[in-house]
Amino acid sequence: VIFPNAVIGSEPQDLKYRGGQTKLIIGSNNIIRECVTINTGTEKGGGETLIGDNNYFMACSHIAHDCVIEDNVLVANGVLLGGHIKIEKYAKLMGLAGIQPFVTIGQYSYVGGLTRIVQDVPPYMIVEGNPAKVRQVNAIGLERAGFSQDKINVIKEAFRQLFRSETLNRGQILSEFENQENLLPEVKVLTDFFRNVDKGKSGRYRESLRLALTSVA
Repeated sequence: VIFPNAVIGSEPQDLKYRGGQTKLIIGSNNIIRECVTINTGTEKGGGETLIGDNNYFMACSHIAHDCVIEDNVLVANGVLLGGHIKIEKYAKLMGLAGIQPFVTIGQYSYVGGLTRIVQDVPPYMIVEGNPAKVRQVNAIGLERAGFSQDKINVIKEAFRQLFRSETLNRGQILSEFENQENLLPEVKVLTDFFRNVDKGKSGRYRESLRLALTSVA
């Protein structure tokens, strides 16, 4: 459903764009409210902006070129996404949040209103403020999404170790997780996420993909 005055599939707002045949691909059951703008991709950014299924884009939000939005994502009023951003499934971005290019927003995370995001947001977490900080596990969101209390408790313990440990650094903690038998899939998601962040630049994994992305003309 597309509401009045939304602009869908307009040219990317990228000074390097030279009028190439780029795309915007949108899945099923998306709601796009008034004055939302969604740009196509760029020649050197992969050529496509991709939007999955069952997403809700509230009024006056902006999705820039080459973004990837997975499924069941909520983008609230006035949220601004720069280029090359990835929003994973079930993430929620509250009003007027601003997201820097090449950031990844992890699955089931919650970004508070007016938050400025310049680094990747971990899955399952609440992030808010300026500068943005990981505050706590998005327990209410996980419960509403059908996570068992046992799983939520394990994620909370992983959060405590990753963000509150006074004896081990993050790399050591990730190694401990990786050496566990029967590691909960959600903890593996966190482990893989932070390993990817470490491959990137300035806390953004997708910066490591920049060369590959810009090599596509």
